[in-house]
Amino acid sequence: MRTAEDPPAKTTHDRPTFRSKLGSAFAMFRNGKSIAGLSILGFFVLVAIFADVLAPYSPTAVDHTARFQPPSAEHWLGTTHIGEDVLSQVIHGTRGVIVVGFLAAIIATLIAIVVGVMSGYLRGWRSESLSALTNVFLVIPGLPLIIIVASMFEDPPLAVVAAVLGLIGWAWGARVLRAQTMSLRNRDFIQAARANGEPLRRIITVEMLPNLMALIAASFVGTVTAAILALTTLSYIGVIPVTTYNWGTILNWAGAQGAFRQNQWWWYLPPGLCIAAIGVALSLINFGIDEYVNPRLRSAGERARAMKKKGLNVNDTVTAVRPATRTEENP
Repeated sequence: MRTAEDPPAKTTHDRPTFRSKLGSAFAMFRNGKSIAGLSILGFFVLVAIFADVLAPYSPTAVDHTARFQPPSAEHWLGTTHIGEDVLSQVIHGTRGVIVVGFLAAIIATLIAIVVGVMSGYLRGWRSESLSALTNVFLVIPGLPLIIIVASMFEDPPLAVVAAVLGLIGWAWGARVLRAQTMSLRNRDFIQAARANGEPLRRIITVEMLPNLMALIAASFVGTVTAAILALTTLSYIGVIPVTTYNWGTILNWAGAQGAFRQNQWWWYLPPGLCIAAIGVALSLINFGIDEYVNPRLRSAGERARAMKKKGLNVNDTVTAVRPATRTEENP
């Protein structure tokens, strides 16, 4: 019989559910840096989705009466050497950048989760084999492989480019996940789940993955950044055909037609600023994830926000001291 001094019994509502674990795992996106980065990234995603509606002209539409025209009311970002609208090309180029970046990141992250978590949880020759596979992909040169694959197609589809970028970009994430999984597999809750006879798939998906969500998100964001930079770089140097519109091909055309020499800034500056903006967005998301994962950064951020609410300068080396009241001086 329970007495008044006994602690209340735990109910099923007190136990953390998978939804609560997943919600706490995504708490890394609730700080200001992550929200700002997600807002900028969301803007580019919306532009990519509604490119056909937002673009005032077709990216290949030619106006021979408006060649090398600077920004105007008719062409907000000017025109190219044959009269193509730069704004329309930048808007349509956003779709290729977003598709390749996210598709490559999804492929790389899925492979990294499977290989990294399995190699960290398993023991013996299976773990060593998966670790050796990861080490092999770590040293595969990415640029020559992409050039070889691109040379096999007259006009390589963006899905093929994204697949190649994803297949060569998963190894670093797998190494990080393996190390963290090896740390988690000896924790009490994992040992308890194993002792209760839980199947392997449930231990990994329900017990481990929510605790790895911050590292998975950081790996995903880093792969998106690397894939976008790789796509724009390959397009700029001409590895990917210039008929595939993205920000790199716009810069390629601008450089080939002397826009840099003639200071036709409206042709090369907008795609360059878009690359910089999406890079800043992804960096802010990564900074927010780091602040959530790293206890020192998290405590420093909380302390800085508390000081700002009190009207104190965060950069002051000396902490302001509250003057003592009369009651405190004469207790």
